[in-house]
Formats: sequence, structure tokens, C-alpha cells
Amino acid sequence: MKKISKFLALITAMLMLVTVLAACGSSDNGGNDGTGDEDTQGNVDENQGQDDSQSDDGNTGDDTAGDDTAESDLAYVQDKGTLVVGITEFAPMDYRDENGEWIGFDADLARQFAESLGVNAEFQLIEWDNKVMELDGKTIDVVWNGMTLTDEVLSAMECSNAYCTNAQVVILPADMVEDYPDIESMSDLTFAVESGSAGMDQAVANGLNYIEVLDQATAVLEVSAGTADAAIIDLLMAGAMVGEGTSYAELTHTIELNSEEYGVGFRKGSDLAAELNDFFAEKYADGTMLDLATTYGVQAALIEQ
Repeated sequence: MKKISKFLALITAMLMLVTVLAACGSSDNGGNDGTGDEDTQGNVDENQGQDDSQSDDGNTGDDTAGDDTAESDLAYVQDKGTLVVGITEFAPMDYRDENGEWIGFDADLARQFAESLGVNAEFQLIEWDNKVMELDGKTIDVVWNGMTLTDEVLSAMECSNAYCTNAQVVILPADMVEDYPDIESMSDLTFAVESGSAGMDQAVANGLNYIEVLDQATAVLEVSAGTADAAIIDLLMAGAMVGEGTSYAELTHTIELNSEEYGVGFRKGSDLAAELNDFFAEKYADGTMLDLATTYGVQAALIEQ
């Protein structure tokens, strides 16, 4: 009996040992599973981080969408009910009639364009050299004044299509013309030029002596008064201001220094430029632009739209 009892006790001990070993194995497997769960959770967190990043990108998209809904220049002008046009005294483009009203090829077109937008045109005299600052500061909405499309203008403004050709020409007293047949012969002269103008650019490019004045009308006045020997102004203005039948019959225009084109300038990025291009195309097609150009004697300079 004692031997049987010892044998049963041995069997029982062995069974208990097997049970303990099985339990340990199960615990290890459970630990591995737990570690796997943590890795999976880590991946979920990483994915969640990616989702958050994508959400941030989505927010950026929302911000862009917000920019798209920002008020346009067209909406700004229509909301205030006026298109403020920056100009200088510049016949035949912008000048006053006997009643003090602004008229001219540019002024008349600007007024019609404003009407097409459902607003009123207001004309404001500016210093030409400050035209970009005036635009960006919103003291004016557009520069519409026989403006040459120079590289500087094109980089600083949103410009319309070209609508007129032009050139910079020399203004001299008629009795001096024979003495100065070309630009090389004019090296000893002092030229009056509008500050910041294409005429000033030509004076610099040709190495001429010059003085800066407020506008082109003042440049012509300087020559007439004898305070400057010559001037450089736009061909279209010269045709209207000097020579027989004008207020400056003793002056004349001589050589052309370049060829150029006129355009209209808005604030950089303005949607009004596209509106004006559409307006130009319509008014050229129906003959309005040609009629106005003929009225002011600039029909030969008109560019097809």
C-alpha cells in the first residue's frame, strides 16, 4: 500500500508540474499578443497623426477657398459706386472743356466703362511719378491717361490690352528746327520732361540734359517760356498742343525717339483689367472707339481689339 501511495503521489506531482508549465506558456503567449496589440495601437496612432495632417491640409484648402471669396476689385468699385480715374492734363486724352468738365479720348471711354459697370466715373489729378502708390493706396482705382506700357508699368500694375500706338517726340521752337536735325545735334540742349514719364526715359537713354516737371503740358509751357530749350512728350499730345491752330503755334514736334503703345492700369491682380478688355472688344466692334478717336484726332493711332 505504501508503494502504491508513493506512486500515486509521484504521478500527482508530475501532473501539477505539467499544469504549471502549461500556464507559464500561456502567460508568455498572452504577453506576445499584448505586445502585438500595442504595436497595432501605435500604427493606429500614426495613422491618426496622418489623418490629422491631412485634416490640416484640408484646412489650408479651406483658407484658399476663403481667399477665393474675398472681395474683388470689381465688387469693391461697384460697392462704393464710383470708379476713380487717375489722370494728368493731357490733351487729347484727358483735358477740361470750357465748362471745366473732363473730356478727351481716354476720359470719354473711362466714363462709358464706368457706366457699363453701373458706377460713376470720378477724375482725379495725380502726380505721374506716384501713380502706382495712388493705386495701391486706393486713392484711385485706375490709371487711364495715355500710359505707355513700359516694363516697369507692366510689372507694377494689372494692365489692359494696348489700345493706341504712340511715340516720344522732341518739341522745339519752329525757328530752331533746321539747327537740330537729329538727336546727336541736341546734346547741348536742356529738355523739359514729365517726371517718371516715357519722355524722361528717352532723355536718360539718349544721355540728354533734362529738368523734371509736373506733367507734359508743363514741359511744353517751359519751352514756350524759354526756361527749357526743348521738351520730350507723347506724339498724340504734340499733335493736339503744338503747331498751327494751337495755343503754341510757335512750337513744333520733330524727330520720333521710339515707338510704344498705350494701356490702362489697375491694381496688381485686379479683375477690372479683364472687364476692360471685354469692354474694348465690344466698343471697337460697334464702332464707338473709332468714332471717339476721330473726334479727338487720334484715329490713326487706334489699335484693333
